[in-house]
Amino acid sequence: MHEPHRFRSVRPDGQTGGSGRPHPPSRRSLLRSVAAGGLAAAGIVTGAPGVAAAGRVTGSKVRDLSGPALTGRFAAPWTDLGIPVRCPDGSMLFVCGDTFDGAGVGGPDWRSPVGLRSSNAAPGSLVVDGAVGGSRAVGLVPEGHTGGTTAIPSDVFTVGPTMYMHLMRGVIYETHHTDFWRSDDNGETWQYLCQWPGGLHGGQFQQKTYAVADDGYLYVLSTTFDRDVTSGLLLHRVRQDAPGDPAAYEPWGYAGGAWAWGNPPTTVTSPRRWGEICFRAMGGGYALTWLNMSPLDIRAQFFATPTSNLFTTAEQTMIVPTVAGRETGNAVASPYGGFIVPGSGVDDLHIVVSQWYDAQNYRVMQYRVNGLDGRAH
Repeated sequence: MHEPHRFRSVRPDGQTGGSGRPHPPSRRSLLRSVAAGGLAAAGIVTGAPGVAAAGRVTGSKVRDLSGPALTGRFAAPWTDLGIPVRCPDGSMLFVCGDTFDGAGVGGPDWRSPVGLRSSNAAPGSLVVDGAVGGSRAVGLVPEGHTGGTTAIPSDVFTVGPTMYMHLMRGVIYETHHTDFWRSDDNGETWQYLCQWPGGLHGGQFQQKTYAVADDGYLYVLSTTFDRDVTSGLLLHRVRQDAPGDPAAYEPWGYAGGAWAWGNPPTTVTSPRRWGEICFRAMGGGYALTWLNMSPLDIRAQFFATPTSNLFTTAEQTMIVPTVAGRETGNAVASPYGGFIVPGSGVDDLHIVVSQWYDAQNYRVMQYRVNGLDGRAH
């Protein structure tokens, strides 16, 4: 259903195969290195107590959503991302990234993406009690991991009776192409729709996230998928009946002294090193959350319309970094993700945060964030 990948092998344990030319570091080593850089930038050193976010924003861990005791019965003890999406049947599906069985990251039965399910979708009652595939969480799409490739989800969302999923394909941080899928049975099976080349718009159309608006459009924010690369944030829109048609995506850009739909896409905020991004319609406006790489933290912006000025919109820090064993409140060791849980609101925001700092500390967690200012800026 998609073109074969032509990348050199990088195994989950960081070892390389194939020719003798240099290979990119493993996802694990990249995460650890950027976490260290973020801690240094934030003034946090090993052994220091956890640091809470400045201002009145507070947060706390609600629960782990994955781990050997929680998702091991679905052959998914080690997984990450867990993008939450409310399914048409009312359940909550967590679409996860690289997933392993066995003793830790890099163990047997590598799959990506997989779907873990909570039959209760209320933000305060999320517990994984099922999986797509039953007793073994299956890969949602074909991905053989040949040459170290994988399929990383960047977003999953629902429009009426249909769910959509966007994937980034290739060796991690070397996106060959991205592709788009649909499900009409609550995420149990997926059908291929289309793909985009990894180099489109200078690579800034690799990582996409979709806000479902009430005006018949989907609004799409996108960045490069490489945490070491500075990227703009691009905005497109597409009719809700045509997200599987690449020609239907209309860019928002600045040209001839004005912003307008149909202009070449222009970054809508200051370029930076982006991690995961999540764009949602919320409370009559819009919310954007993301992993910020320098300094390392997870942030949020709230604004009135998809074309609001994000250059001047306040950035509010929700999750700050700390070191393992010193976690408290909204301070998390090696955090990433930060996906908004459907059904939560600005005044009581629930987000899904991932963590990875060694082979046995790789999980999906739920955090609650309070004190955010949701007024449009």
